[in-house]
Amino acid sequence: MRHRKKTVKLGRTAEHRRALLANQVCSLIEHGQIRTTLAKAKAVRPLAEKMLTLGKKGTLHNRRTAISYLRQPESVKRLFEEIAPRSASRLGGYTRIIKLVARKSDAAPMALLQWVDLVTEESGAVETAAVEKKPKVVKERKAKAEGSAKPRPNRPLGARRVIEKAKRAEKKVKRIKATAASKAAKKVHVSPAAKARLKAKARKK
Repeated sequence: MRHRKKTVKLGRTAEHRRALLANQVCSLIEHGQIRTTLAKAKAVRPLAEKMLTLGKKGTLHNRRTAISYLRQPESVKRLFEEIAPRSASRLGGYTRIIKLVARKSDAAPMALLQWVDLVTEESGAVETAAVEKKPKVVKERKAKAEGSAKPRPNRPLGARRVIEKAKRAEKKVKRIKATAASKAAKKVHVSPAAKARLKAKARKK
């Protein structure tokens, strides 16, 4: 049985998936954050945290294990020497996922994956970029909470319904008047010959 053997396949073969995840982790090590789809971010996160755990231990065997996964010695060196020492006091949860606006082309849910312990000068820019890329809905809610949005009139629910009902009644009256005017304009035209025939029939009776 395949207990505890869940694998997110991402629509790729095993070799392609391993290469993809390794490249994503190396990009995360190099740039401090990556912008990708939410599914990929959730798949990359466990591998990135596993590599950081190896970096915290820092032994030669762990370094070789990390290189066997990532295939990029320079990224592994930076992970062991720069990123891992920052998270020495943290017991887990080395990365964070921030959801972003869906991609315009295919509406795929996007996310920002970044290290939690960014204490270098790059961290300010990284966090600022993450905040700027949040959905507009979040910004609007924040603006309303701060009171910058236009205040709504404090009318009771009953009063609003009465006003809406009156507006609907006015529209209905206008529609009826327009219909009556159009009908009056479309009266049947009777020719003079037809009028003469009608008069002759009336005389015979």
